[in-house]
Amino acid sequence: MKAFLEEFKKFISRGNVMDMAVGVIVGGAFGAITSSLVADVVTPLLAAIFKSPNTDALNITLRAASEGQDAIVLGLGTFVGAIINFLVIALVLFSVIKAMNKASEMAKKLQKQKEEEAKAEEPPKPTTEELLTAILDELKKKE
Repeated sequence: MKAFLEEFKKFISRGNVMDMAVGVIVGGAFGAITSSLVADVVTPLLAAIFKSPNTDALNITLRAASEGQDAIVLGLGTFVGAIINFLVIALVLFSVIKAMNKASEMAKKLQKQKEEEAKAEEPPKPTTEELLTAILDELKKKE
């Protein structure tokens, strides 16, 4: 049991687990923002288009309520809201990932450029042939 707890502690203390936890928390907060966007901005716009105070105009009643039975309604307004919510989240995630990839690409270019500048500043090293020639010249001088 102690080995299990040690292994769990090691797993939890890894950086990627903590990053994932932060991502889940931020994702929850972002979900609240997109839900508000859909409920407070998009849904009223749809309601205005359909000349209704809410998205009930998008719902289809299959069976009206009667004594002892609830109405059966297709909630198309709720479904459209969920689709819009998904599209907003997908668009933002796409944009964030695209921006991160662009930043990573720019960082790699900058690193490569610095490496090339460092190589250009170094004096050229003698070739093996030049070194051997210099050694032969030194040996001839000693003779």
